[in-house]
Amino acid sequence: MIRVYLANRPPLAEYLDVDVIDHLPVGEIQRIASETGNHWRKIFNVYAKLIYSLAGMAHHSLLLQYGSWQEYRDQSLLQQGSDTELYLDPLSLSLGLKSGVHVVMGKSFSERLLADISLEWLDNDFAINRKHNIIVSPYFDYRQLSNIKIERLAELIVSLQNAVVLRH
Repeated sequence: MIRVYLANRPPLAEYLDVDVIDHLPVGEIQRIASETGNHWRKIFNVYAKLIYSLAGMAHHSLLLQYGSWQEYRDQSLLQQGSDTELYLDPLSLSLGLKSGVHVVMGKSFSERLLADISLEWLDNDFAINRKHNIIVSPYFDYRQLSNIKIERLAELIVSLQNAVVLRH
């Protein structure tokens, strides 16, 4: 499970009281992007690229059945059974959930969200807490999280997932 946390939410009435996006109907990502602008399109695109990159690293045949990250985004991302979740402006991380990796978008947001959690800064862009499976990442925007940085984030996620397997 890949849980992504960000400090805002789509500016649409139906998302004002939603805390987690994880059961979107087919076509909803495209609708949100078309009604709210490029900001949300970038978030969904980067999230899809990340998951598709992870699928390639893990040779995940179910995800690689999609011909591209765009196809994956439109047919599976944030839908039931996708093992992806987007937490909108949360007050805290869902650390009670044992499985999965928590990706927090942005340094400023991470300072508020993770105030009581120690982080190891790996470089200017990424921090990690192995005990809680947390990664702080640049915001899901092409300028901040380039394709090279998406690959780096995918590698960090794989390293946390492998560490969890070894601990059990």
